[in-house]
Amino acid sequence: MIPAVDWLAKRAWLSPNHVALIDASTERRISYAEWNRRVNRAANALSALGLRKGDILAVLSTNRLEYLDLLFACNKTGVIMQALNVRLAVPELQAMVQEIPPRVLIYSGDLAEKAAALEEAISAMVALDEPIRGAHRRWRELTARASDRPPDPISLSLEDPWVLCYTGGTTGLPKAAILTYGTITWNAVNTVMSWGLRPDDLAILNAPLFHTGGLNVFTTPLVHIGGASVLCTAFEPDQVFDLLEREPVTLLFGVPTMFIRLQQHPRWKQADFSRCRIVISGGAPCPMPVFEHFFEKGVPFKTGYGLTEAGPNNFWLPDEKTRRKPGSVGSPLFHVEVRVTRDGQEVGPGEPGELWIRGPHVIPGYWNRPEETARTLVGGWLRTGDLAMFDEEGDFYIVGRIKEVIISGGENIYPAEVESAMLGHPDVVEAALIGVPDPEWGEVGRAIVVRRSGSTLTAEELMAYLRARLAGYKVPKSIVFVEELPKTGAGKIDKTALRQQYGR
Repeated sequence: MIPAVDWLAKRAWLSPNHVALIDASTERRISYAEWNRRVNRAANALSALGLRKGDILAVLSTNRLEYLDLLFACNKTGVIMQALNVRLAVPELQAMVQEIPPRVLIYSGDLAEKAAALEEAISAMVALDEPIRGAHRRWRELTARASDRPPDPISLSLEDPWVLCYTGGTTGLPKAAILTYGTITWNAVNTVMSWGLRPDDLAILNAPLFHTGGLNVFTTPLVHIGGASVLCTAFEPDQVFDLLEREPVTLLFGVPTMFIRLQQHPRWKQADFSRCRIVISGGAPCPMPVFEHFFEKGVPFKTGYGLTEAGPNNFWLPDEKTRRKPGSVGSPLFHVEVRVTRDGQEVGPGEPGELWIRGPHVIPGYWNRPEETARTLVGGWLRTGDLAMFDEEGDFYIVGRIKEVIISGGENIYPAEVESAMLGHPDVVEAALIGVPDPEWGEVGRAIVVRRSGSTLTAEELMAYLRARLAGYKVPKSIVFVEELPKTGAGKIDKTALRQQYGR
């Protein structure tokens, strides 16, 4: 059995004076040596709360330094972090902590009301800011009394759980994917080796830390290689542009919605991305106009593919292929195997099928969900539920979710293709396509669209625009204009909410 390591203790030995974190709000720089001491105090504070290896610590917080401290304090103590989605409603959070009861919950002040509603299921509550109840402990006081010396060593293996990270989920309660020391380590190894991360890399970290994108696209791989992250409370376009001007940012990750907002911002035209080695989108299919706007700036923008259950990093497209293959996620990373199947058989180039993934970065299952684990993990392979295809060169394309494919009159309509076409219209800010029942065709497409402010674009005009670019059966049969589209906790368009509201 290969032991897991104390990541920050190792990195503090290897590059003690190298900057590990930059607080975007204060511009404070924290070296690996200083961060390791902070995390030692956090680990000793967890021990003072009575937490031991295998105990569950829930964290309900927006992005902040203490969140990252707690992540690596769990590494030093064997405590399992339960990363709660701060955007969920109180009943959803209550169901989650009732299903997996943590021993302690640590919350930030902006989420104190939600935290108070979870008290009945949790024995101890700790506030990162001012407590909402007198009985709640103060994190600052606990860490102020704690030693910055390393806590007592514990035995950890790569099979031990590190984080319970919730999947987005399209139905029912989100599932807690078990991210082990092995899965997080191998994702870091794959990313460093295959994406070419370097110790001088600096990433903007504004994806939520309760999501695998915030934790594992760049954050943990950068600790592995000794790079740095600029920690932001949330995504704000102005802050991104400020950081691009002020800091030597080389890595930028976001979901498509974030890049669309950047490109719609008045500062986009003057923005300089020349120091960025990697600008990559993930989490959802990225519309073609986003690629085109980056290509106009000379940026080899690309899209990746990942999910909570695997990595999340799985593919890489070299810079020299980006303009020739916009939308391709490339080929599998070094220690990743994939196959595309339909009806249990592997398909050939150009044929869509379900994407299956295998490798040491894949989770062992979901916490307390044996049936769903058995359905998702088959013979060592992760069934993603996503449709993919590959070309003659072995580069992959993600077509969409199996459950989102619209079958109209026997023809398959892939929403990502239609959404990309809609977003090519200058008056369309956001767009989503869902299927609705139809007595003649069985199912047809309905577009939910956000227009540019001041636009008078009509449904007929948008349909005419699409007819010139798509086969007739792919053109939505109805269009609904709205002020904004609902988003999931990871910032992606919430198709489930759209189907519930507009799918009749």
